[in-house]
Amino acid sequence: MPLVPTTDLVGRAAAGRGCVAAFNAITLEHAEGIVSGAETAGRPVIVQISENAVRYHGGRLAPLALAAASLARTSAVGVALHLDHVTDVGLLHQAAATGFSSVMFDAGALPWTDNLAATAAAARWAHEAGLWIEAELGYVGGKPDSPASAHADGVRTDPAEAADYVARTGVDALAVAVGSSHAMTRRSAHLDHTLIARLREAVPVPLVLHGSSGVPDAELRAAVRAGMTKINIGTALNVSLTHTVRDVLREEPALTDPRRYLGPARDAVAATVRDLLTALAA
Repeated sequence: MPLVPTTDLVGRAAAGRGCVAAFNAITLEHAEGIVSGAETAGRPVIVQISENAVRYHGGRLAPLALAAASLARTSAVGVALHLDHVTDVGLLHQAAATGFSSVMFDAGALPWTDNLAATAAAARWAHEAGLWIEAELGYVGGKPDSPASAHADGVRTDPAEAADYVARTGVDALAVAVGSSHAMTRRSAHLDHTLIARLREAVPVPLVLHGSSGVPDAELRAAVRAGMTKINIGTALNVSLTHTVRDVLREEPALTDPRRYLGPARDAVAATVRDLLTALAA
């Protein structure tokens, strides 16, 4: 199956008042597990590669991106590629040439005026390049530049401000702060579903939930009913992969063949993706 544009997957989800899940890949095993899990669930999926993951690979975007694109083209389900949490304009400008149909430009650490200007410029470039673009407003917990808590005063996205931000920047989707946090390893987050519904009424583009690994299934389904369209998941995959590697090496401490522990770890990622996709479709 050819690569599917992110705008198609998000548009179909929005039209059906459902959602599309987006999973972050750091290694080839992540990407293989994501696609395998999506095939088992029979659901389309977005594979995301973040700026941090690119940094881990020595600043080289193409190797992992081209591998993910190859997996997508041989998948039995629709797969889109998304470049996530980009702050580097140079990296942003590599997206179109490496198989991505969408980007998330993150200017959240900048002052308001600079954020608007930088995001509007990124959106103009993205649209000229044929890319769908997402931005973020508010402070999703768990990032180095965000407040300590996703529940601190003033961190959640204001609906009127969000509508103004989208109008001024021209972005195609907006990630909003409604109580989730990045990098949560326990699924204990409680979302503000009333705020999600207010944002859905105010904002004319699809809403995105970051930090979804820490959100229980029932909370995720309620968030979708309230108006979330794109659900981002990363840490849950890392937990599955790492726990499996630890378990295998604990059982066989003399093991040196990476295929013997990375293979089961990849299968664990696939199972996590399958289970989350199935839960979101329930």
